[in-house]
Formats: sequence, structure tokens, C-alpha cells
Amino acid sequence: MTTTSLARRLVVFLSVVLMSAGCSERDDRPPNFIIIFTDDQGYADVGVYGAEGFATPNLDRLAREGIRFTSFYAVEAACSPSRAALLTGSYPVRVSIPHVLSPRARRGINPNEVTLAELLKTAGYATAAVGKWHLRDHPVFLPTNHGFDTYFGIPYSNDMSPVPADNPREGANLQYPPVPPIQDTTIIEREPDQTTLVLRYTEVAVSFTEDHANEPFFVYLAHSFPHVPLWASARFAGTTERGLYGDVISEIDWSVGEILRTLERLDLDDRTVVAFTSDNGPWLIFGNHGGSAGPFREGKGTTFEGGHRVPGIVRWPGRIPSGRVSHELVTAMDFLPTFAELAGVEVPGDRVIDGHDIWPLLSGDSEAGSPYTESYYCRGGQLQAVRSGRWKLHVPHGYSATEVEGAVIASSD
Repeated sequence: MTTTSLARRLVVFLSVVLMSAGCSERDDRPPNFIIIFTDDQGYADVGVYGAEGFATPNLDRLAREGIRFTSFYAVEAACSPSRAALLTGSYPVRVSIPHVLSPRARRGINPNEVTLAELLKTAGYATAAVGKWHLRDHPVFLPTNHGFDTYFGIPYSNDMSPVPADNPREGANLQYPPVPPIQDTTIIEREPDQTTLVLRYTEVAVSFTEDHANEPFFVYLAHSFPHVPLWASARFAGTTERGLYGDVISEIDWSVGEILRTLERLDLDDRTVVAFTSDNGPWLIFGNHGGSAGPFREGKGTTFEGGHRVPGIVRWPGRIPSGRVSHELVTAMDFLPTFAELAGVEVPGDRVIDGHDIWPLLSGDSEAGSPYTESYYCRGGQLQAVRSGRWKLHVPHGYSATEVEGAVIASSD
């Protein structure tokens, strides 16, 4: 063997050793987490859940490459309580956010609550919140005081505005201040062009992912849509048979695709858990500007299935078997204990965490079932229903109803 040949073999050998060392170091790193949380998107507003009049190829791909749940539940059928439940792993009444918070509310997420972001920070995660927050807009309640390194978005619903085009309700100009996009804790403008929100949120999420590709990270991307008022960018407006609602969902689906393409480009696919769900069911009183609960009764603001049962998809290539459909009952509260376990972090032992570690279900354990012997449906702090297995008990309660296109459906008051 010549000296040159020996040298070449030595170079190849050393390269393999160095690559193996690099892979080993990377394999030891805990996974990244991205939660994509939409607003008022109904159970049947994703292609694989039966959407009609628009396509969601990226969400369908997410389901095809991961697990899709048919009994995934938002914990309450309204914005603020649902978000509090996801971030704390507890029922909203337990963390004192049973109602939707207005811009003038005095209550917000308590500083003593421990969020998923705070837990992941203890394991060295970089954390970002992007989009709708809705747990109050005073700096003490904003994401950067609850475990997130950075925040960009609007602090409450996009219709909480004095602008008639965004809020047609009479007297709204007296009730709400201008919608304030916030960077960390600083208001950076007033009344943003809402046709740009999906794009801006996506750009921030992608940029954060790029900046933290070499360390574990958590991105909480909470879209403001399809909550009314609906706005789609020029690229998507008028592109679906379903009208503006379908256009908006198509743009959100594009955003999901941008996230997936970024992970591929950065070689982070097999290091990142991507979860997609909605904060509650469709706001049916808005007719063709509201979504669909498919086969389920009612929608947002009610404790019937259409208010709570939402799309739920989780993907982690190589770790979560692809193409699976689970009919087991799980909830958004389960993200906190599950992701904490995957990150090697213990959940707080000084409080009740109502969510469960559902990794056995996600990972394909054939013997795994729902961790819930019963689950509760509350509305405004009032217990209205309980589900146990295939049975559901409704406690007698009142709810408003509106007739839309010949069907009687519930409103959110």
C-alpha cells in the first residue's frame, strides 16, 4: 500500500469517526418542539378530517407522517381558557382563567403558574411565542414573563379593535383600544394590516428556528386566524371554492409548509416534534366566515362536541410511527407533561397537573389507551358535561342558539 493510499484511508477513517461523534452528540440532545395553534378552526377544517372547498396539503402531510387523533380536545371552547390549559397542563378553572379576557381585564395568567416554556427553559431550551397570546397584555402577563425568551404578536383576539372593518359590533370604539402588535413587551405599531399577519408570524417563527438550530428550542406559534374578521393576503385571497374562510385556511396551511421546509433545510426533521391543533371549534354564528365541526354538534362557546373536539396531529419522524390514526381521548393539556418527559424535565410536584404523558400513544405502544378515565367540559367556570369512555353526560344548562342556513347552532353569547 502506498503512502498516498494510506493517507487517504486515514482521512476517510477520521472523517467517519468525527461524523459519528457529531451524530452521537446530536442524538443526545433533547428534541425541539413546535406547537402550531390556530383560532376557531373546526374539526372538519383540515383535508384529512373532511374539509370541503379547500385543500390542506401540508397539514395532510403532517398527518401522513405522524399520528392523527379523532378524539383530540380543546380543554374549553373559548380563547383564553383554552390557551391557559395548553400552557399550564391544567383545567382553566384550576388556574383561574375560566373566561375570555378582554383588553381591559384586570386578571391575567398568574406569575406563580408554571408554563411549558418555563419548564423547558430549565433544560436549556430557547423559547419563542409568536402570534395571539390572550392571557393579558400588561407586561407582567406577557410571554417574556412566563418562560419565553421572545414574543411577537398581538395580545388578544383580532376583532378586539375599534376599527369597524375589524369589529362591526356597535360601540366597539368605546370598548377596545387599537390592536397593538408587541415585540417582547414593547408596542411597535397600532392596528396592523391583518392581511400580513400569517406571513409575519411565519417569518418570525422561521427566523427563530434558524437562529437556534444548534440548540434545543420551543416555538409556540399561535395564529390569529381563522377567528373573525377573516383576512387573507393577496396571494391567497380568492383561491378556494370555500370563499374567504377557505383562503385563510389555505394560507395557514402554507405557513405549516414553510415550517416543515425550514426543518428539512436545517436537517432538523428528525430532531423536532411538530404538533398542530386548534383552541376550540368553529364560530358558527358567522356562517360562511365560520368553519365546520363536521359530524359533531354545535361549535365554539358550547360544551357539545363541536365546541371542544378539534383537529390534533403530532409528527416526529423516526420516533412517532407514520400514518397512524388514534381514536383515544387526549387533550391539549397533555402537551406539557409529554414534552417535559421527552425533554428530561420533571413536572411541578407542588400543584395538580391535569394533563398526562401520552408518549406511549404517540410512540405506537399497542397496549396504550387514553389516560383519562373521565374528562370534563366547562363553560365560564361552570361544569356542564363529563365524558367517560364512549359515554357523555350533559348537566342541564342553557346556551344561546342562532339559525344559520337552516340549521340551529349554538352561539358564544
